Amino acid sequence: MRCWICERGCYIPEGRTGACGMYRNSGGDIVEIYPHRYLVSCPISVETMPVLHFYPGGKFLQITTAGCNFSCPGCISTVIVGEMKPASNALQPLSPKQVIDLARENRCLGIAFLMNDPLASFLTFLDLAREAKKAGLLVGCSSNAYFTESSLQEIIPYLDFINIGIKGLADESYKNCGGSTVRPVLRNLERLYRQGVHVEVSCIAEGNKQGEITALANVIAGISPDIPLQVMRFLPMEVAALDKEMSIREAEELVAALRNYLNYVYLFNSPGTRYLNTFCPQCGRLLYRRDFYGPMGAKLKAAGTGEKGDECPQCGGSIALKGRAAVELYQEGSFQGGYPLTRAMEMMEAVLLAIGVREKKTVVELWEDVLLNDGLDKLHHDLQNPDKYLGLIRSYGVRVGRLEKAEELASYIEEKIRIIRNGYGRIQEKPRVYYSMGKPLFAIKGERFENQMVELAGGISVNQETELKGRPGMTLTPVELEKLNPDVIFISAFLSVSREDFLDECRRQKLGIRAVQEEKVYNYPSPGWDFGSPRWVLGLMYMANMLHPEIYHFDLRAESLLFYRRFYNMTFDIAMVNRSFSKPSNSWQWQA
Repeated sequence: MRCWICERGCYIPEGRTGACGMYRNSGGDIVEIYPHRYLVSCPISVETMPVLHFYPGGKFLQITTAGCNFSCPGCISTVIVGEMKPASNALQPLSPKQVIDLARENRCLGIAFLMNDPLASFLTFLDLAREAKKAGLLVGCSSNAYFTESSLQEIIPYLDFINIGIKGLADESYKNCGGSTVRPVLRNLERLYRQGVHVEVSCIAEGNKQGEITALANVIAGISPDIPLQVMRFLPMEVAALDKEMSIREAEELVAALRNYLNYVYLFNSPGTRYLNTFCPQCGRLLYRRDFYGPMGAKLKAAGTGEKGDECPQCGGSIALKGRAAVELYQEGSFQGGYPLTRAMEMMEAVLLAIGVREKKTVVELWEDVLLNDGLDKLHHDLQNPDKYLGLIRSYGVRVGRLEKAEELASYIEEKIRIIRNGYGRIQEKPRVYYSMGKPLFAIKGERFENQMVELAGGISVNQETELKGRPGMTLTPVELEKLNPDVIFISAFLSVSREDFLDECRRQKLGIRAVQEEKVYNYPSPGWDFGSPRWVLGLMYMANMLHPEIYHFDLRAESLLFYRRFYNMTFDIAMVNRSFSKPSNSWQWQA
């Protein structure tokens, strides 16, 4: 029989499963193999889904399972949808009543399914949604919306909001993910909107897809120009190539053009951009101010529409928004809220890959150990300190039976740190160093690992001189940055920008700081060299070279080749490196 849940329409013989591996044909019925099991069940703010026009700042209970009905190249959730097994003990069994009780205990407005697609756990989500609505809770999800007409008819009475991720208008985009055509998604988008479900659309912006995204904006406008469109700047992970990444400058130019078609267009994965804010489409007043909050996420900072929430206080114009903004904004814990959990899992995987692990099973077992023993808080703490990171490498080596290789990696890093520390006595003056991500005004929090690297490399971290909230930091005002007046600026190796674009933005902002005047602004030679992977030791050597060229003379080309040979058993090729924390190259493969 054919599966009726998603438009892939898998033909499933008796006793077998379809392409997603989540459903079985049992006696002529499609049954879910792993029902009511959750990898994540924790409170979040709704912007981390991300949803921006539905109860701004509202607190919802995030639920996440495992698996997906698609397999998209460069997926940011690969560790959950393609590597974590849905049968894993890390997924906690919870009945619909238990999930609802958890939402109530945490004073959540409702329940939101995200990170993996609810179509992979459709019957579970349907049961939960039905009971949650009876309990008076709001229900929503992020989905590729590849629902069949039958499955959409089943779920739509219980949906209040949805973020639809559209892969592109070209059928080729869906074929690359395992589907066939965009048509079911556009059909479902219009039906959801017409039946009163709050709809927001997200799409991935790759370097060569501006025309396709513009055409998509035109299609959405034909349904309603008030549907928010979220442009997700593509982050090349897994097998994706770095040249597919659109620059922040190019993405901002695209978003500005798309606002000719739609009233609300936003830009994600671009720290420091003003295009996460909501402006009145009639008079241009700033209504909702937001900041970058990690990959695919935003954080509400201020709401300015008054009590009604859907009306501009300046011109009285209508704002396409449902629900009042939260009075108290919820702050997620470590690795909670949207996609940070996937980054945590990648960082654990990064250590294992660097000590020679090639079996997916071994990585999953470590994830299970950490998740089942409440180890995420300790992981978050250890990842912010170079010395504790070395302890993490050794402890993981013990856990997976690779202590010798773990000791080799830790000793290599220790040796480079020793060389740098031995040079401290020759430092005459430590430069003041500012650590930025994306745009110049977005500052990395002072306690983060990157700023510990600054201190280790012989600099003074100015980020530690100001209180920075948010994740992984927050946007400063020009006055605040000028007050810090750094001598040197380092640009994060993740969600990076070109040095030229960065300096152009500094000049546009008329930033009067020494680092810009003297053009002492540095971008890492390769992604992954400052956080998330043991490759940070290469970044540390680079930083030492830049801060104190009279003392340190590390040969980064030779060190990169050596590091890749010793710890990945492959050659270093800058053309093959992308934004993945864990995978050292887009050609890296698991052992069969």
